[in-house]
Amino acid sequence: MKPMHDTKRSILTLAALALLAAAPLSQALDAAPAPSARAASGIERPALSPALPVMKLDADDYRETDVWGRIRSGYAIPDLNNALVTRHAQAYAAHPANLSRISGRASPYLYHVVSELEKRGMPTELALLPVIESAFNPQAMSSANAAGLWQFVPGTGKDFDLRQNMFKDERRGVIASTDAALTYLQRLYTMFGDWPLALAAYNWGEGNVQRAIKKNQELGKPTDFESLAELMPAETRNYVPKLQAVKNVVANPSQYGVTLPAIDNQPYFTTIDKTSDIDLAIAAQLAEMSLDEFKALNPQFKKPVIIGGERTKILLPTENAEKFHINLAQWGQALSTWTTHKITGARVTIAQLASKFGTTPEVIRQANNIPPQSRLKAGSTILVPRTSASGHADIAENIIENAVVAFEADRGKVKRSASRFKAKADAGKNGKRIARNTSSKRKQR
Repeated sequence: MKPMHDTKRSILTLAALALLAAAPLSQALDAAPAPSARAASGIERPALSPALPVMKLDADDYRETDVWGRIRSGYAIPDLNNALVTRHAQAYAAHPANLSRISGRASPYLYHVVSELEKRGMPTELALLPVIESAFNPQAMSSANAAGLWQFVPGTGKDFDLRQNMFKDERRGVIASTDAALTYLQRLYTMFGDWPLALAAYNWGEGNVQRAIKKNQELGKPTDFESLAELMPAETRNYVPKLQAVKNVVANPSQYGVTLPAIDNQPYFTTIDKTSDIDLAIAAQLAEMSLDEFKALNPQFKKPVIIGGERTKILLPTENAEKFHINLAQWGQALSTWTTHKITGARVTIAQLASKFGTTPEVIRQANNIPPQSRLKAGSTILVPRTSASGHADIAENIIENAVVAFEADRGKVKRSASRFKAKADAGKNGKRIARNTSSKRKQR
């Protein structure tokens, strides 16, 4: 049985041909899309039945109604067919709920990713890569500290201007990380001229792939992905076959017993400008969304307040964006209940800070991710509730980009390793080489 959208397309095509046969040429050109190659070849068109109603055709009638169909129609990477592909496809077939669950998680993001790939003329199956990387979980974090849908490590994130500081991590941001990942993949494809090798380099590092190519060249061996696979670590050797397996399942889900949740072929979210500092909870309230729903679209914000300048954007479903603007105009209260405080003394306790800012130690610890039985070192900048004395000014840009937080064991207990986080505004713009591949360890991006 043909899918419903295929049947609709066939009916519309027949109607268009009938209209072209009966109407003057100028009217046909105004009312219908350009004739297909088959119609233009001189094949006789069916006569228009007097009882057939005149239908106004629109370009949208020919669009895919589901993002999955749009992805399938843009497949462009040559298929790989080997035992590893079969094994991974069988694994998806054995656990169909896993891919269905991942697909549901991908639904807010997939339209945007596919659209960006099409703008760049890239194969649309690359939209499936986050299935392998992060299971489409923007909060995913690997053991190598790779984060987000596309799993950037901190250094490569900075190379691609993904800001990382105490308040936000753009490696997790849907728009910023997708732009960085596609730019990186394009660069790798330009380097290797081959998508399987570009994907291997994305996982293993371009330097490692270049060395493997050189080794096979010296031995007079081929340098395609499968010929280099024996030189790759197991994860990279399986990386491209895993993507091919997902590609196969998406191409024919019923064959594998998988149900892919329908994803409308239209934008899920829109961007709005952040005009001043605003609490995550207040932003979600104004948008009439749950906090979890809000965070799913805005996972880059690490603190309970959204800060930053003109570059900072908030993502919301279109209908919620309209509600946000309406409710914001009527709000009439402070948008942010947080500010920053710098620790100047080495003996300041969390309890003392809580008392000073009219809150509890638990609130201070939770807002700043302070481990239990630890205290703040002098020089740390932390988030604290606003008071009448602290005013209502936005957190300054120099504080955002240079804030440092450091902990130590409290009251002579076993000393924990210090944790520090500092990011400079110009990270990623210092001309550093993109390749971060001097070791054989994975997650070089």
